[in-house]
Amino acid sequence: MPSASKSKPDVAPKRKRHGLSIQSSLLIMFMIVSLLSSVVVGLIGYVNGSDSLRDAAFDRLIGVRDSRAREISSLFEQIKNSVLIQGRSSMTVAAATDFATAFDELSDSKLTDDETKKIRDYYEGPFSEKLNTAIGADADVAGFLPQDAAESYLQLHYTIPFDDFSKSIETVDAGDGSPWSAANAKYHDQFRRIVELLKYEDLLLIDSKGNVVYSVYKGVDLGTNLLDGAYSFSNLADAYRKSMNSNLLGSVQFTDFGDYPPSIGIPAAWAVAPIGIEGQPVGAIAVELPVDAINQVMTGDFEWQAKGLGKTGETYLVGSDNLMRSSSREVIEKPDDYKKSAVATGLDAELAARVANTGVTLLAQPVDTIAVSKALAGETGTIVGANYLGESSLAAYRPMKLEGLNWVIVAEIGSAEAFAPVQTFTRNLALSATVLIVIVSLLSLILAQIIVRPLRRLKLAASKIAAGEQDVQVDAGSSDELADVGNAFNDMSQSLQVKAKLLDEQIAENERLLLTLMPQSVAKRFRNGDQNIVEDHQEVSVIYAEIMGFDDYSRSLKSNAALEELNEVLKSFDEAAEAHGVEKVRTTRNGYLACCGLNVPRVDNARRIVDFALDIQQILARYGKKLGTNLSIRAGIDTGTVTSGLIGRSQLVYDLWGDAVTLALKLRGDSSEPGVLITQRVKDHLPAGTRLNSVGTVETAIGAQSVWSLDLNSANV
Repeated sequence: MPSASKSKPDVAPKRKRHGLSIQSSLLIMFMIVSLLSSVVVGLIGYVNGSDSLRDAAFDRLIGVRDSRAREISSLFEQIKNSVLIQGRSSMTVAAATDFATAFDELSDSKLTDDETKKIRDYYEGPFSEKLNTAIGADADVAGFLPQDAAESYLQLHYTIPFDDFSKSIETVDAGDGSPWSAANAKYHDQFRRIVELLKYEDLLLIDSKGNVVYSVYKGVDLGTNLLDGAYSFSNLADAYRKSMNSNLLGSVQFTDFGDYPPSIGIPAAWAVAPIGIEGQPVGAIAVELPVDAINQVMTGDFEWQAKGLGKTGETYLVGSDNLMRSSSREVIEKPDDYKKSAVATGLDAELAARVANTGVTLLAQPVDTIAVSKALAGETGTIVGANYLGESSLAAYRPMKLEGLNWVIVAEIGSAEAFAPVQTFTRNLALSATVLIVIVSLLSLILAQIIVRPLRRLKLAASKIAAGEQDVQVDAGSSDELADVGNAFNDMSQSLQVKAKLLDEQIAENERLLLTLMPQSVAKRFRNGDQNIVEDHQEVSVIYAEIMGFDDYSRSLKSNAALEELNEVLKSFDEAAEAHGVEKVRTTRNGYLACCGLNVPRVDNARRIVDFALDIQQILARYGKKLGTNLSIRAGIDTGTVTSGLIGRSQLVYDLWGDAVTLALKLRGDSSEPGVLITQRVKDHLPAGTRLNSVGTVETAIGAQSVWSLDLNSANV
């Protein structure tokens, strides 16, 4: 094919034109226009830029404020759930009962005169000195002396011998041979681990008479009576009364921070819940809210600048009394500057000095600002005004509804630092306008338009693809080179669209396959990179069921037909499990392992698992009738402790093991006859009137357990 160039006539040479070129004309025009427009644009840019930077500063504060609010809410929800779980834990119930019994036995203890003097000397000596130093005043400790024999005995052996809490928490047994020391040796390590893991200030067990029968740190409140003792007017005593009067095992009473002498000058707040599994509470569990954990959240691990708050920003909590509920950045980083500023704003000089020395602003630093007043009135917003030290700042505020506590959260930053970008922007804007006039005179407007416009279209199209848009096409202009680039870009866009669709389909398929191998909660942890996923569970009911009669029936069928029939039966099992809130663990050809109360705690998990067993027996009866054969169930059920997790590296398997699983499997295997065998632990959780037959006992790691068989013809329990 002849080339196109040969068919074109010779191009005549261009004539030299006189006068200004288009580029020169545009340049002269642009000089005039740019001079006038720079002034207008500069003013508009200044106003809009200043407003934008101001809004950006507030947006950052709002983001930090809301982030800290979510973290604090999450912390309190974690505390609430932990206290609820511990209050219903069989271990906690047993511990509360044992400590209460041991405490009652100490009521008849007789102390010698020397022992009584030793207690009084401790209160008038070390305890009085620490308390007076902490509160900055002389306290009358006579009202804190133990009032009865049991309280005196416990403090003599577990409180007085130690000069700090770090030593007392390590003591497991005082060696006095008392039942209380035996109970402490049995349970203390578990409660200590809870306190250390969740960073609680303390954990108490209180019996139904109001006696503090156990304390992790063994402070001077050990053994006191919250109804008529030295701390009967404390926020802890008030929360205990409300908790016991509510008579609801699923409730938690939170208190605000208040003075609590056993904490040695540090205000204390509490979360209190009744202890019990069923029926009336046997006592209450109280945890002292973790001050350090609250401060860690509010200060961003004391990394204010790294967390977007610059050199002067901070977040803090304030109560309805206009006093801080978290630490001040100023007192932590610059205690001397804080002391001067605090005194200048009207804070008592002695109190300011004590706060600067201890670094604790909790219930000490008043915050009488407009931001706090508006937040306490239920408003959410931003403001420019004086902060609690009288310095101008930008503040973002909002109320915090934390389990009945009337707190507010404030995020603020110094006005000078916040508006520094505005000043920099103004200076840069003036310089840019001057430079722009010079630069524009040197540029060819036509060349810039020819080159930049198509490239901007390509950039815009690329930004759309980066933002997730699909089927993006671009017209790069008529230039051969830019047209080639545009065509290549359009081809790439179409290819990315196809690949994105295939990738979305593959991700969805992978997610579906992953959820067939493990529960959703485990799958989420696995996707987040957790390789060693294992979790212990208390009070979980486990069933291991075997289908009897299917092997005899399937011998006359082809493999695919037998598998199809079996899958139909197992599908019905899965549907029944979902209806009863039972979680399937794994399925084999004849075996079906499931549990209740594993990932979703249920107080009636034993009843549900038994109902499920009766349902699958009815399912087998229906299928047996349909297939013309006799199908039945042989199963074992137990309730207890289990462990779940992922096993393997290259090929993962989600499995369940533990005493309850082993015993359920043993019950299923011990009998060759159809039926459902349950342990005594399961029977204890079933409603009265459940039709059962005793079949003997079975040996377990904790001794012999009675075994019962269900009446498979009875209605669901």
